[in-house]
Amino acid sequence: MALQCRLSGTTIQSLKMATIPILSSSSRFIFRPLPQSLKLSIFSRHSPPRTPPITLLIRALSAPAVAAAPATEISDNKVVKPQWRAAIDFKWIRDNKEAVAINIKNRNSNANLEFVLELYDKMLNLQKEVERLRGERNTVANKMKGKLEPSERQKLIEEGKNLKEGLMTLEEDLIKLRDELQLEAQCIPNMTHPDVPIGGECSSKLRNMVGSRREFDFPIKDHLQIGKELDLFDFDAAAEVSGSKFYYLKNEAVMLEMALVNWTLTEVMKRGFTPLTTPEIVRSSVVEKCGFQPRGENTQVYSIEDSDQCLIGTAEIPVGGIHMDSILSESSLPLKYVAFSHCFRTEAGAAGTATRGLYRVHQFSKVEMFILCRPEDSDMFHEELIKIEEDLFSSLGLHYKTLDMATGDLGAPAYRKFDVEAWMPGLERYGEISSASNCTDYQSRRLGIRYRPSESTSTNSKKGQASLATTKFVHTLNATACAVPRMLVCLLENFQQEDGSVIIPNPLRPFMGGIELISLKSR
Repeated sequence: MALQCRLSGTTIQSLKMATIPILSSSSRFIFRPLPQSLKLSIFSRHSPPRTPPITLLIRALSAPAVAAAPATEISDNKVVKPQWRAAIDFKWIRDNKEAVAINIKNRNSNANLEFVLELYDKMLNLQKEVERLRGERNTVANKMKGKLEPSERQKLIEEGKNLKEGLMTLEEDLIKLRDELQLEAQCIPNMTHPDVPIGGECSSKLRNMVGSRREFDFPIKDHLQIGKELDLFDFDAAAEVSGSKFYYLKNEAVMLEMALVNWTLTEVMKRGFTPLTTPEIVRSSVVEKCGFQPRGENTQVYSIEDSDQCLIGTAEIPVGGIHMDSILSESSLPLKYVAFSHCFRTEAGAAGTATRGLYRVHQFSKVEMFILCRPEDSDMFHEELIKIEEDLFSSLGLHYKTLDMATGDLGAPAYRKFDVEAWMPGLERYGEISSASNCTDYQSRRLGIRYRPSESTSTNSKKGQASLATTKFVHTLNATACAVPRMLVCLLENFQQEDGSVIIPNPLRPFMGGIELISLKSR
């Protein structure tokens, strides 16, 4: 049951949490009950043949996440009306049926392509019938304009009435069919870059390996023990105040978070990115348009009860929405943003030693990069984003590897995704600290973000005027520049010293007020 509180006359809307399916390595769902004090509704992300690559590279589809609940709900033969519409190219899907089907299979998506194409054919046939009846109705109307015998006019009146009633019925059926088609087609994931490895996460391909594991000549501590000894954070108090997987940062850890954020913003801005802070509550429709499920069974999004709003799980969502339903000029592209925000994720089912401490939490700070560009430039900017990430992590002295993620690990929007995993000595494993995704026109088709090419396409010979070029959908890309908690894990565990202190990497020291070392507090 949801709880509402009133403070100084202000109503605070509660969050309510549902039972969430957890995706295991075998792609089966395990259901676990979660506290009912929150309503969650989860944050999940949704290969063609190698030929012809050019066509498939730039064509994106609209879809919610992998393993989504059935998109269409029918009650008393009434289809749920879509709250928004993606600009899906149904003809392209039909013409590339085999490639789309292979892509759905490779991504482990539950999209029903055959049903989508069946609905599309029905819609085309119904449209033809509607147009035929409209033509007959117009013919009858034109006949009635002339001089007619009363009996003939009455006959035409009856015929027109019947045509009107039949047309109204068919037009209602056509609206319902279009709604059902839209909802079903939104389950189809984006196409995939031809170089992406096919398979599950274990099939991901190593792109780069930087540095090597530090050799310790003393017993290694994990970040939880280091933080406790240096009085850097408090999980116990946060659990009492907010629940598990929340935390207080204290003392130098607070300064270290601010240093990471300010240093990252400074470095990324040098590369031509415009800084933003974003709203942290957004409309559910915007979450959906970016490719996440705000109210599906498989979700990590906190939804606000009795509203159409959600807490963001990444700044990608509000930044993606900043140019929603707009036409940009080609000369304004690329648009590069670097956004700071707090992020909120349910992290349902995330338990065990591999996710303990700061590695997986419900609330955290993050700096996110986002680019809107021309379709032909998105592969280039994808490489630029991963290069920025690698430069940042290298300058901090981290040992990490970059992976080209396999099809089974791609969310619905991603055409291709690179992950960065850093070595975390205390956790004794590599942990993901960043990713960079090229979403091609998947998000822009849903968000309605187009650009108009600079050149004119044709000239009207009668008026002697040049017509405007046809608009195109932009491509969108996103990449994590700094996810603070996991960076704290890396820094504390990799730069710990035998005496219990932790060295601050050189690039961060100017943002730490000159502090070079976090030392044990005097008792």
